[in-house]
This record gives sequence, C-alpha cells and structure tokens, in this order.
Amino acid sequence: MGNGETRVRGIAARAGGWSARHRWAAVGIWVLFVVLAMGIGSAAGRVDLKDSDQLGGETHTAAKIIDDAGIKEPAGETVLIQAKDGRLKATDAEFRTAVAGVVTAVEGTGKVTDVKSPYTADTISKDGRSALVQFDMRGDAETAGDRVAPVLKAVAGVQKEHGTLRIEEIGSASMRKTFDDAFGDDFQKAEYSAVPVALGILLIAFGALVAALLPVALAITAIMATMGLIGIVSHVQPMTDTANSVMLLVGLAVGVDYCLFYLRREREERAAGRDGQTALRIAAATSGRAIIVSGITVCVAMAGMLFTGLATFEGMGLASLMVVAVAMVGSVTVLPALLSVLGERVEKGRVPFLAKAMERRAARTGGESRFWTAVLRGVLARPLISVVVAAGALLAVAAPAVGMKTQNLTLDQEFGNSLPIVQTYNRVNDAFPGGSEPAEVVVKAKDINAPEVKSALADFKARAISSGASRGPVQITLHDAQNIAYVYVPLVGGSDLDKAGASLEKLRDEVRPATLGKVDGLQAPITGQVAGSKDFNDQLGGAVVPVFAFVVVFAFALMLLSFRSLTIAITSIVLNLLSVGAAYGILVAVFQHGWGASLVGAQGVGAIITWLPLFLFVILFGLSMDYHVFVVSRIREARLRGRTTKDAIRHGVVTTAGVVTSAAVIMVAVFAIFGTLSMQSMKQMGVGLAAAVLIDATIIRGVLLPAVMALLGERNWYLPKWLNRLPDLTHDEAPEAVVASAPEHGERLRV
Repeated sequence: MGNGETRVRGIAARAGGWSARHRWAAVGIWVLFVVLAMGIGSAAGRVDLKDSDQLGGETHTAAKIIDDAGIKEPAGETVLIQAKDGRLKATDAEFRTAVAGVVTAVEGTGKVTDVKSPYTADTISKDGRSALVQFDMRGDAETAGDRVAPVLKAVAGVQKEHGTLRIEEIGSASMRKTFDDAFGDDFQKAEYSAVPVALGILLIAFGALVAALLPVALAITAIMATMGLIGIVSHVQPMTDTANSVMLLVGLAVGVDYCLFYLRREREERAAGRDGQTALRIAAATSGRAIIVSGITVCVAMAGMLFTGLATFEGMGLASLMVVAVAMVGSVTVLPALLSVLGERVEKGRVPFLAKAMERRAARTGGESRFWTAVLRGVLARPLISVVVAAGALLAVAAPAVGMKTQNLTLDQEFGNSLPIVQTYNRVNDAFPGGSEPAEVVVKAKDINAPEVKSALADFKARAISSGASRGPVQITLHDAQNIAYVYVPLVGGSDLDKAGASLEKLRDEVRPATLGKVDGLQAPITGQVAGSKDFNDQLGGAVVPVFAFVVVFAFALMLLSFRSLTIAITSIVLNLLSVGAAYGILVAVFQHGWGASLVGAQGVGAIITWLPLFLFVILFGLSMDYHVFVVSRIREARLRGRTTKDAIRHGVVTTAGVVTSAAVIMVAVFAIFGTLSMQSMKQMGVGLAAAVLIDATIIRGVLLPAVMALLGERNWYLPKWLNRLPDLTHDEAPEAVVASAPEHGERLRV
C-alpha cells in the first residue's frame, strides 16, 4: 500500500475523500446549511423556558397553579428605612416624615401600585429602628427591571433629605437592574474576547494567518448554525440564556480542537513529502476518525444532562450536544474541501519570526516535541514510579473533594460586597429575618372564601409563628376570582439557607398538614427562594447516579467498540474520572477552604454552587475524551504500522503533544476568561474547567497515560474472545499505514 495509495473504508475517510473531490459542492452545502439553519431558526424564534417548567416538586406545582389561573405576579419592591445611629425610632416624627416622603416619591413616578406603609402593614422591626415600605411595579414582572430606574431615583432623592436615616430600595426589579448593569456586559465581553484569544493562540501555533483563521471560522459557523437550530428545537425543549452561553463555550472549544487536529495532521503529512491529496486522505482516515469517535463520545456525555429531569440542564445538554455534532460534521466534510481549495495557500499570511522558528524546530526535531520527548524518556524508563508519583499527586489534589459542601449561594456569597444592594439585602434580613425572601404558600380551593378555608388560613397563619418557623408578619393576599390565596411567610433563618431550610420543612411537614391539609380538595404547595433551592437540590441529588452511570457506561462502550480493546476502554474511564476528581479537589480547596482564594477573588465563599459538580462532570468527561481519543488513536496507528507498543506510545505522545498543547491552551484561556467574572458561580465554573483541562492535557495525557500503557505492554490490546462478536468500528484506519504482517500478539491486536 505504498506510493500514497490508500484504502478508504471508514466514514471519515469517505467523507473527506468526497469533499476533497467535490470541494465547491461541499463548501456550498455547508454555507447553505448554516444560512438555512439561521434563517429558519430566526423565523421560528426561540421559546424561553418558563419558571413553571424549570423545577419539579412543589415549586413546579405552585407555578403551574399560578399559570393556569392566569395570574401575573408583579415584581415586588421594598424600601428599607433604618436609623443609622440607633437613636431614632419608627415612632419619631423625623422617621414618619421619611416614610411619608418615600410613599409620596414612589407613587409620584407613576410606575408603581399597591404601596403599603409600614404603619398599616405591620412591617416595623422588633427593635423599632427599621421599617419597610412595600409596593409592586406596574406591568410585566419580567421587564420590570427596565422600568425601575425612576423609582430608584425617587428613593435616592428622599435619602438625600434624611442624612440620619438609611433609605435603600431592594426587590426583584431593582436587583435585576443592578445585576444587569454590573454584570450583564460581563458575559458578552467574556464571550467576545474568547474568539480573539483563540485566534491569537492559533496564530502562534501555526505561524500563518490563514491556517489560524480556519479553526475559528469553522467554530463560529458551527455556533451560528446551532443557534438557528436551537430556535427550532426550543419549540419542543424550551431554552434559557444559560444554554446559549454553555453552547458557545463548548462549540468554540470542540470546533477549534477538531479543526486543529485535522489541520495539524494534514500539514504534518505534507511536510513529510506527500502530495496534497494524499496528505488529505491520510488526515481524513486518521484525525478524521479520531474526531468522529471523540465527537460521538462528547455527544453521549452531553446527553447525560437529559437524565437530570431539570429543564435548565436538559436545555444545556441538548444545546451542547447539537453544537458538538455540527462541529464534528463540519470538521470531516467542509474542512477537507477548504484545505483542498486552499492547498499551499493555507500557509498565507505567515508571521515571519514565528514561521522561521517553527521551520527550524521542525527540522531539528522531525515534528516531535523536544520537551515531551524528554519527559517521555523518563516516564517510559520508569513507568511504575511515574504512575505512583503522578497518580499520587492527583489523588492528593482530589482529596479535598471528599468534604465538598454544595449549596445555592446566597447573594453575599455570589457577589461579595462589590454591590451596595448586597449590603441592603443583608440589612433587611437582619432586621426582618426571612422578610426579603419569604416562603410563598399558593392556596387553591374550590371556594377561597368558604368558612372552612378562611379558618384554615387563619390557623396556618397563627401556627406558622407559634411553631417557630416564622416570626411574622404573615401576610395573605386573596384572588377571589381565581379562588387562590397567597400566604407570605418570612422564614426564621433568613439568608442562612440551612436554618431557613429547617423552617421550610417545619412549614411543609408540620404546620400545613395540621391546618390547610384538613380541608378537602385544597392544594397548598409552598414555593419561594428557599423552597426552590430545596426542590432543585432534591431533584439534582436524585439525578446524580443515573447521569454518572449513563455517561460512564456509554463512554466505556464507545471506547471498547472504537479501539477493540477492553484495557483501553477501562483505562480511559479511570483516567478521566481521576481528572474530574482533581478538578473537584481544586474547586473545594480554593472556593470552600479558601486556599489561594485571593488569587482569583473568591474569599469567603465557603461552598460550591449546587449545580456545578454534575455540570463539570458531564462537560469535562466529554472534553477529556477529545485528547484521549486523539492520543490513543495515534498510538494505535503507530502500533498497526508495526512499531513495538513502547515505541508506539513514545511516537504517539510526542507527535500529538504540540496539537494537544495548543488545543489545551486555547481551552484553558477561554475558560479562564469566565474565571475572571465577578459572579462566584461563573468564577467557579471557569476555574474548574480551566484547571481540569490543564491537568488532563499535561499530567494525564503526558505522564499517566503513557506510563500506564507502558506497564500494560501488549495487554493494552487485549480483547476477550467472547467480545469478538461485538461490532467492529476500527475500519477507519490510516490505510497507507497498516503493515501486511500480523503483529507479534495477533489475538490481542485486531486489524
């Protein structure tokens, strides 16, 4: 099979061959696909996920009752009036004047309704130093943040007139506006800066502008097409903005990686003296196959999110799965066509000093990494010591994860003291425990004004306080036409979620059954921030085992079928789990224990946000497979060419080290951008992803993988005879590569 002849049998090789021969058709089909997906998606519009669909449990039941009744809950706002020095009381004339001034000012804006004075609504603190003026924003609660500015300005005006008092506004509308102003642009800046960062790293990696632009162009077009597809799919599975952000991150990472793998191999073959078409065919049969195996594995990992039962996660999983699939298809179809069109012009726009340095390095090393060659020499000389040291180090890094504490971060944990409104939130909670985020009981009855219902509501109100779950005031709002009542119960514990959670359980398990539970046909689900957090945690906790099992089992099966080796399938799973464990350990050490927290601006967080461990597991397990499949494919290819296993390991690792390093640097840089955001949840996500990818591309792939494979020797290719009946997905090999003679241990290496 010499003279550049190739035997094309695999999907990737056939797709690459067809695209190279029909290059303009392939490019045209891709452009048409992207344009149509965007056009149809734009016409269809994206369906956003409703609050009632985001969670299960009582939170979902309450939201469904409200939706079915057609009740539009307004955005509630609160103004805190508080004596600064402790001398003034709510009964003093100056305090009363300030309260009246706030009421007049907010009513004068014409933006609010149902203004309640603390003197009539009983919202004066026990010490008499604080009072709350409460009101609702007019119009849709979702857009109230856009209309609250005049109200905030009016309240600020009253504050200027009363220097001895603290007069501050907080509520869903003012909080949304504050966070949008402070952090809304943060995400866009992070997303926009990710592309130039990736382009800069690719320019250094390739030394030529055209070669650097190709991966970015493929990733961007894949993301654009997926955004259109999301609009269509959202009519079946509604999406959130979070799903879009995750899709962009994953799409940029895998889109650039896949193109990088393909392009590097094509350039390597041309540098070895092969003509353009032969180089393309070899790249299609080798890197193309690795891309398909990796892409399918990543898709399976992302599909794990569909088993959470949480609509937000399902949307993220589906969006990520789609962008990976689109990027994978684009990499093995339009990329070969573009490379065929460009030919030698892929080297256009060369950066002089970079290009010359790369040429000199390639001439000296034959395309192999000198650094990793030196590392591999030591690893392969002492594989057992290398395994013990590397695995021991990673287990030590992972150790803090054993004591991981997860919770939904409170406002001050999420944002620290960077925003004045966070301090207002804490002051309200100190003066009125649970008042800023009360539990909300949604009571639905056949007749809300029936005597037994009114009696049950009164009993619930009284027992909520006498049980110790609340210190009051418990407020009831009736919607007679819909036969629904809202009961607002400030929870003892306030912003302390553990204590507030205990108060919620008391309401749900003791107070409600003894009062509202005695009325036939009455529904009374309890919702609110604390209830939503508990329902979310319960549902997420129940999803952990199914998601882990699904991802691990299917990834194992795909590796087994793709490499026809039980050993490689097992080691790939173990190494990936070790990588994820190390990432967990770093997260706990930094964000929970505070080790080095000042370096990333994470002091005083003390916990990991609830959704992150499962999210990281799915994302990292998928992305880690990129490198694993690429490196092991190269090792297996070298083994099929007749090299010994040890030599194949050395060759596979050192020849892929450059592209894996470049890909990892891009991922680490992109994820690290999100680690610079002010929101602790985004910071945790960015740091966790960046740390895991860095560990995976260095210690795991550069040390542990070759050391383990060296120890196993020919057992790497072991497949029990009883598994020979499994489908054979190994046909897409580097054709020019496979030697005619069978390897020394024929049963263990099937060609």
